[in-house]
Amino acid sequence: MTVASNKPPKPEPCCFVIFGVTGDLTHRLVIPALYNLAESGLLPEQFCIVGIVRKQMSEDDLRQSLMEGLNKHATRAVKQDVAQKVLRCLTCLEADPSDPASFDTLSKAFEKLETEKGTCGNRLFYLAVPPAAFAPITEQLGRVGLLREQHGAWRRLVVEKPFGTDLASAKSLNSKLLKIANEHQIYRIDHYLGKETVQNILVLRFANGMFEPIWNRNHIDHIQITVDEKLSVGHRGSFYDATGALRDMVPNHLFQLLSLVTMEPPRRFEAHAVRSEKAKVLAAIQTQSPEEALRNSVRGQYRAGEVGDEAIGDYRKTPEVKPDSTTETYAALKLTIDNWRWAGVPFYLRTGKALGLKRTEVAIKFKQAPFAMFRSTPVDRLSQNYLVIGIEPAEGITLQFNTKIPGPTISIDGVEMKFRYKDYFNAAPSTGYETLIYDCMIGDNILFQRADGVEAGWQAVQPFLDAWKKAGADGLVSYKAGSEGPAEANELLARDGRHWRKLT
Repeated sequence: MTVASNKPPKPEPCCFVIFGVTGDLTHRLVIPALYNLAESGLLPEQFCIVGIVRKQMSEDDLRQSLMEGLNKHATRAVKQDVAQKVLRCLTCLEADPSDPASFDTLSKAFEKLETEKGTCGNRLFYLAVPPAAFAPITEQLGRVGLLREQHGAWRRLVVEKPFGTDLASAKSLNSKLLKIANEHQIYRIDHYLGKETVQNILVLRFANGMFEPIWNRNHIDHIQITVDEKLSVGHRGSFYDATGALRDMVPNHLFQLLSLVTMEPPRRFEAHAVRSEKAKVLAAIQTQSPEEALRNSVRGQYRAGEVGDEAIGDYRKTPEVKPDSTTETYAALKLTIDNWRWAGVPFYLRTGKALGLKRTEVAIKFKQAPFAMFRSTPVDRLSQNYLVIGIEPAEGITLQFNTKIPGPTISIDGVEMKFRYKDYFNAAPSTGYETLIYDCMIGDNILFQRADGVEAGWQAVQPFLDAWKKAGADGLVSYKAGSEGPAEANELLARDGRHWRKLT
């Protein structure tokens, strides 16, 4: 993420290598993001794309498939000359980690290609593949020396989420990758951090003198982080039933938001300092006992209902989902952070599938001011003092506060001040991957997770995974598709005398 001039510099020449080039992620997000970068003049002058396929495929067929995907998933009008320029630089190569010899051939092909394209040996390897393929592909790249940095050329590895399925697997994967590549070469990507409002959390906190003095336990009552989805599991039954809402969303998306909201000010705005502070605050999340984990969590599973005009069936009737599945499609957690700034402040996190609204937001609830002097005003008329950072669908910031109603008497009501990005900035629609891919090419890993941060996140989540596995169906509640989630999630806050901010 750059903070200098309005016009970012072009990256150095490079070869952009995509493993999983025929997959959904490449068609839906990666190629549209590369197109948007090209249309904005932010791709290198000397640039090539290498699509890695497991079975032989002609370059014309691959180009046609990617063009169809671009036309379908583009976030802005597709200019054919720009699209053709991007796809003309595509080369299709064959490699399969189960066939080591194919990587030896790959190594020789790169040397020839880089000479022809003038990419100076700089390579960005994007693993748009299932998690099980991360380590085998990386090991083969390392074996043939494709990740070795030498003669001034850089080599970078982009790894998609999920990064592990629990603490042990995350540690194992980190260990395998770090035997082959250095930490500065590994970019663990989370598309949530490509959203402008997420990046703006740091600017909001640290570039405004009015916020940081009150950003602590003395003034903040609690913080809520919500990532609600209207989509059901759909055709992802096999993947989702082995994953669940907690693994799918909390250690990455929600914890990235949590770390940005709670981290200490970095000594300077650069990758190592920012990532160190994020890792520290995630490591300070209190590790809960199995009993505490059950008491401080809610897991739910949707049953049949309607989301808008769409009828949604029971989760357990989804294709490739076990008929007696205990996998959660909704998770709500109460966490605490053991450090000076946040001691005693609860953090409430919730996420779920097939809910009534698609909404991602961070709501900071400030402590209530003494209202004895306003005895004539009913307490329920006093507005809750929230600072709400909206991420989806509307990007912006809302401040809720109290003010006097015009008239001869002191009557109070709550009002809102709203800032919306679209009202102030004319930003072209994006996939959310543009900033992240650009940062990969310029070598800025400020928005990417480091190994210690990943493991700290899983350390906090592991007690819930273990407790839920042991409990089985006991404690799993249901909620109607199209609702706000299970009623038990309200009780998680109600017993503390609090309630979820109503999403409208």
